[in-house]
Amino acid sequence: MANIFPRGSNILPLKIILCLAVAVPAVCAGAWYYFTPKYTRVGYQPQQPVNFPHDIHAGQLGMDCRYCHSFVEVAAHSNVPTTQVCMNCHSQVQRENPKLAPVRESWATGRPIEWVQIHKTPDYVYFNHSAHVNRGVSCVSCHGRIDQMPVVYHAEPHSMDWCLTCHRNPENFVRPVAQVTNLGWQPPTENRESTANAQKRLGLKMVADLHLNPPDKNCAGCHR
Repeated sequence: MANIFPRGSNILPLKIILCLAVAVPAVCAGAWYYFTPKYTRVGYQPQQPVNFPHDIHAGQLGMDCRYCHSFVEVAAHSNVPTTQVCMNCHSQVQRENPKLAPVRESWATGRPIEWVQIHKTPDYVYFNHSAHVNRGVSCVSCHGRIDQMPVVYHAEPHSMDWCLTCHRNPENFVRPVAQVTNLGWQPPTENRESTANAQKRLGLKMVADLHLNPPDKNCAGCHR
């Protein structure tokens, strides 16, 4: 009687065991990497060529984010401030501070300061800064309390799921456009309502008034 199964079937169980031995660790390793801060960059805090304390400039001194990042309202990408922006103040303020030597050298030589980029959108994602800022999405929503950071770090995961949380319920996050750079802003409450309810009430009005409809089901909205 002829064999029903080909001779190669004898080693099929071994093949299955070998595949599982490779696949299971690979899945575990992928989950360990892609679902942890190692991938989302949360907490990433590189050393910069110049110590720039945001808690002093944006917090203690109350400098508006747009003084240094001046293109966020009109451009798709936020700009890194030029040396001239730094020297607008530091040509007079703390002009001999040794910590500012790289700034003075950059000003004298014309070579830009090589800042280390912290927040970087992947190439496969389309993100327009001006579209968000001009619709009431605050700096703090994506970057955290920059005004309280002695050294800036990556505060939020910026993952797809994280973005969709806002896109699906923008009323929980948007604020008056005039308050976008006021990182400590809280929605005014009425009749002892909670801050969360006040945010939702104000947010729903903004969604209606500004016709906010961020893409949450159309992939082409963010992947172009």
